[in-house]
Amino acid sequence: MVILGKTMNLKEIIQQITKPKEVTQSHEFISKFPNKVGSYGYDAWGFNVNGVKPFVGLGRFFYENYFRVETHGLENIPKSGRCLIIANHSGQLPIDGMMLGYSIVTNEHAPRAPKGMYERFVPQVPFIGTLFSQWGGTVGDPENCIKMLENEEAVIVFPEGARGISKPFRKRYQLERFGLGFMYMAIQTKTPIIPVGMVGFEESMINFGNIDSLQKLMKFPAAPALIPFVFPSKVIMNFGKPMYFDGDISREYQVQEKVNEVKSEIKRLIEVGKKQRKGIFS
Repeated sequence: MVILGKTMNLKEIIQQITKPKEVTQSHEFISKFPNKVGSYGYDAWGFNVNGVKPFVGLGRFFYENYFRVETHGLENIPKSGRCLIIANHSGQLPIDGMMLGYSIVTNEHAPRAPKGMYERFVPQVPFIGTLFSQWGGTVGDPENCIKMLENEEAVIVFPEGARGISKPFRKRYQLERFGLGFMYMAIQTKTPIIPVGMVGFEESMINFGNIDSLQKLMKFPAAPALIPFVFPSKVIMNFGKPMYFDGDISREYQVQEKVNEVKSEIKRLIEVGKKQRKGIFS
């Protein structure tokens, strides 16, 4: 594997992520998590404290060495209590979600182990569903999300869903339609929304379009025709200030107006990130 001009094999990567310094730092962050777990370290959704440790080590390598992630505004995430972290979605693979999660897990202001909502097909992929559950992921079901928020969790939601992550390269940084579900839940549970604009994952994988026949055969949300390589694009994340919403949710158009406010703020944060980045790889 070529990383920033240096060839590294799997053994070297493993050595990098298992250095004593990385292991010690991961334990320091994990010891500060406010997550409520049982005596065996698990919670009701499968999150496991020990399962997060390798994620922190692996995440650190890709976060710092591969994508050279630069974050702004992490202080906007509350140290405890419920919140919805709403971000744009791109990159063909859920790498953006992993890097977003890592930035929150290792947030020096308030390290937290966020929950993540994933598509219903994910548990069908061998090992992936179990692994994501240990890291805090669960099926994107409204009932699941509401229970998590009532448990005072930080929950990551990508309202574009598969529409965002699978869009072709020619539509990079064009936000797809946002689902309304997160806004209903935010208002119902009185949860603040933290908008996040991410720049860089659009260039991490190049998608030329969707293979419709393969998508139907595999019954997946998308079957992109892409270059099978993850490029080490420079990533910048901007976390906005908390947004609070209330009012009537019985009329869809009123909910849509509130969703559009969040979407506009995320679009603004994306533009900020594009200006902060010197180039695709720097």
